[in-house]
Amino acid sequence: MPDCSVAVGGIRLNNPVIIGSGDHVMTAGALRAARATGAGAVVAKSINENAAAKRQLDGSDHVLLDSRWRKVPWDFDPPDDAMLFGRSGLHQMDADAWIAEVAAEDRAAAQSGQYVIGSIILAGLDAACDLARRYQAAGIRVLELNIGAPHGDEAVKGAIIQERAAHRVREITAALRAAVSIPLWIKLTGQSEDVAALAEAAKQGGADAVIVMGRFMALVPDVETRAPMLGTAGALGGPWALALTCRWLAQTRKRVGKDFALLGTNGARSGLDVARFLLAGASAVEMTSAVMAGGFDVARRAVREFSDYLARTGGSAGDLVGLAADRQVGYGVQPDRPGYWREFVPPEAR
Repeated sequence: MPDCSVAVGGIRLNNPVIIGSGDHVMTAGALRAARATGAGAVVAKSINENAAAKRQLDGSDHVLLDSRWRKVPWDFDPPDDAMLFGRSGLHQMDADAWIAEVAAEDRAAAQSGQYVIGSIILAGLDAACDLARRYQAAGIRVLELNIGAPHGDEAVKGAIIQERAAHRVREITAALRAAVSIPLWIKLTGQSEDVAALAEAAKQGGADAVIVMGRFMALVPDVETRAPMLGTAGALGGPWALALTCRWLAQTRKRVGKDFALLGTNGARSGLDVARFLLAGASAVEMTSAVMAGGFDVARRAVREFSDYLARTGGSAGDLVGLAADRQVGYGVQPDRPGYWREFVPPEAR
């Protein structure tokens, strides 16, 4: 059997597949179903203290679209090009009750070498620190702080904070780091001109790892109704995002160094996609939209396909991390090929 294990900021996962936080992991039963896939970890549904963020869940809606922006059935068997477009809110359960459930599932996960990770989405910083301390007191072993939730600009003011300023990322991370001693992962927005700078700020603030990167906000006009699909803007995820995320992983690896743990999210649909993220610099990969749209078997297949890939190509999961990123060179060192551009334009344009 190949060695699929990976090191992520002081802990070791059985494999690099992580089921990311979302509506599909909002109950204890869902967390158990997620663990049953064999994924290395599961990030539980996020919480914060804000009542408006919780109410936002009641207005949630989603649609699956193909690459020509046509709706496809929500039958948990989406086409390969399916994109998830939608909006959601945070867990409405009492915070202490949910924390207790997540901690209990994490204790059970430890028996199989897996993790169930607590997740907080930023609203107020003091409240986030308090929730972090409560998670740690309950025995949770890893905590994720999401400061890159895509819905931040659309939500009721103050319900969800999306941080794009490096100095604020540093301050927020430092405050959480002072509040808890357990491994702290910071999830960053992709809606920034310099994701790598945000990652560097999180590292300086004391993060054990950063997650690159949250989904993008989008607007999808419906040509039949001439109105926005779902009536609002929403977060958009799909396979198209993989290459964008991989580029920022590689850039971030250059910025923060090879020894600082990065996780990738936004675009992974398969075990080979997990390998692509690792080659770009991630140590592990969160799969969220794909699991929500395709069910938990998506993660199960990804774990198996990634293992099969290592068995076929040799080496360990850790050996893959950053290989493609470190071989990336600039435009200036490419060979001159006068006239080669003509191969890529219509014949009448040559």
